Amino acid sequence: MLKYNINLLKKVEDILKEGGYTIRYEKGNFQNGYCVLEKRRVVVINKFHEPEAKINSMVEILVNATDLELDNLSSDSMQLFQQIKTEKESLFEK
Repeated sequence: MLKYNINLLKKVEDILKEGGYTIRYEKGNFQNGYCVLEKRRVVVINKFHEPEAKINSMVEILVNATDLELDNLSSDSMQLFQQIKTEKESLFEK
């Protein structure tokens, strides 16, 4: 089970960045706390959310991203990405 803290937030950010996305923290009234500009591969996260909400938003993006450049992920990032996907899939099986 992952511990939701600032360290995990940084690691999830790294996965998105290594995967070819740009992350911006902005204020906004996003439905889910984030917005993805698909053509530009830019993720905009609500900067006023708590770290846990930011992590949840990024995890949702990671799990649903079809154009994530997995070949560019470091071994640590790939390992965490696989762990995130496995944990998310197990939640939906229940």
